[in-house]
Amino acid sequence: MLRAVPPIRPDTATTSQAEPERLEPERLEPERLEYFDAQPTSTSSLPNPVPLMENLARCVLEVLAGARDLDQLSRWVADDVYRHLLKRVVLSTRARQARGAPAGRPSFRIGNTITCEPADGVVEGVVIVHGKARTRAVAIRLEGLDKRWRASAINVL
Repeated sequence: MLRAVPPIRPDTATTSQAEPERLEPERLEPERLEYFDAQPTSTSSLPNPVPLMENLARCVLEVLAGARDLDQLSRWVADDVYRHLLKRVVLSTRARQARGAPAGRPSFRIGNTITCEPADGVVEGVVIVHGKARTRAVAIRLEGLDKRWRASAINVL
């Protein structure tokens, strides 16, 4: 049988029952900030980065062509990469509108993927993408954070 708990009256509430003080990030100790920040992950604890690099290259080209929404990549890219891609999307949309070209799914083929590991938990690579008119290179830097890969830089050349 459940017992009803009497409500706490404001005049009898003690300071220990009051709402805890909310701390501003500036007021937290550096150790607490580091604990709650994204934690680096070793390369050995992460999956093979090549499939992610190829998929990111494909998705970025589709975003720039207007066939995919940029928000679909937000989980896999850092905030500054997202903002950079957003600027590129705006420019490519304007260019398409000036030409009168509709947004469409680009046709291309993923070529070679070359990777290197400059540090533990960091992989840099280039994905070669062959299209109808030209061949492009997509440079990607992945960092292991919170037990998954996250793109900290993407450049379409």
